[in-house]
Amino acid sequence: MKTKDIRNKENAYLVQELKDKMRHLFDLRTQAITEKLEDPSQINKTRRDIARIKTVLQERNLKIVRHDDAPVTTTLAVAAAGGTAATEPAASAAAQPQA
Repeated sequence: MKTKDIRNKENAYLVQELKDKMRHLFDLRTQAITEKLEDPSQINKTRRDIARIKTVLQERNLKIVRHDDAPVTTTLAVAAAGGTAATEPAASAAAQPQA
């Protein structure tokens, strides 16, 4: 299931899909323990689907609008691009010898 497809679904459908995926993950783990799991990669695929659904639901809960074309800036990206005023004093304080 792709993120674009998930974003087009309604919340009620996503909540039900999340329950189904979590149950499916439980079944896959049970099969893995009893050594009846044919495709172990299904566990990781299901975990990723669950994470995608939870992410979209959380974004909707926080009313975050995310466009696929727009890059997401984080504090790490800003710091890597040249730092901010918040990171510079800490760096300069560490570079100064203490008396």
